[in-house]
Amino acid sequence: MQKTLDYTEHAVRVAEIAAEAARGYFRGRLGVEFKEDESPVTQADKGVEAKVRAYLEHHFPDHGIFGEEHGFDGADREDVWIIDPIDGTRSFLSGHPLFGFLLGYLKGGLPQLGVIGMPALGETFLGVRGQGATLNGTPVHVSSQTRLQQSVLFVNEGDKIHRDCPQLFERLMHSGQTRRFAYDCYPHALLAAGHVDAVIDYDLQPYDYLPVLAVVEAAGGVMTDWDGAPLGLDSDGRVISAATPELHADMLALIKG
Repeated sequence: MQKTLDYTEHAVRVAEIAAEAARGYFRGRLGVEFKEDESPVTQADKGVEAKVRAYLEHHFPDHGIFGEEHGFDGADREDVWIIDPIDGTRSFLSGHPLFGFLLGYLKGGLPQLGVIGMPALGETFLGVRGQGATLNGTPVHVSSQTRLQQSVLFVNEGDKIHRDCPQLFERLMHSGQTRRFAYDCYPHALLAAGHVDAVIDYDLQPYDYLPVLAVVEAAGGVMTDWDGAPLGLDSDGRVISAATPELHADMLALIKG
């Protein structure tokens, strides 16, 4: 059995395949459907995942694969790859370049490596458990910020947080030195690279947060659910990322009010 480190070259190659496929669709004519939760799915989502699955099935026939568009094959297996082919379909279909590609490798449900690919930006963030994180091969690390009121804070899915957690949203509006609103995975990647100090996110699926978790933790950051519990396949999709344990504690306190 190959070791996790042997998987990194495959992960980077998969990110290249996904990026090339996504760029072939980006800002073109897209056929768009809507899922039951009204989120859009495009030909690009399905096409990218199909290419990634074909690669993984060829190189890792004994592994499970969990993808956003085609479901979970081999859920009972120890080794599982997890895929979000287009993280941010709304961004993608509106021509916004901050959509991503997410890939994770799990062993026993625990993320061992993760990729955040940004096809339109030509950026690939790679995190390997216990081995650090890189951006296009250059090591990256989280910031040393420990105080929420001095932090660069990103609020992801702000409209949903405002709708479902209005009191928390109000507290967020008075937190951080600088606040930014976003969707998708890129703020977490910026946190891993030291540009952003904290990210609060909401209503995610395992393929949204588990690949990101591997990158954030490999870069030295902390990422949990809103109760401070470790993230896993069964987490409820409410997550926070922070550069330091102190800042993470401040974020938990903010959430609890």
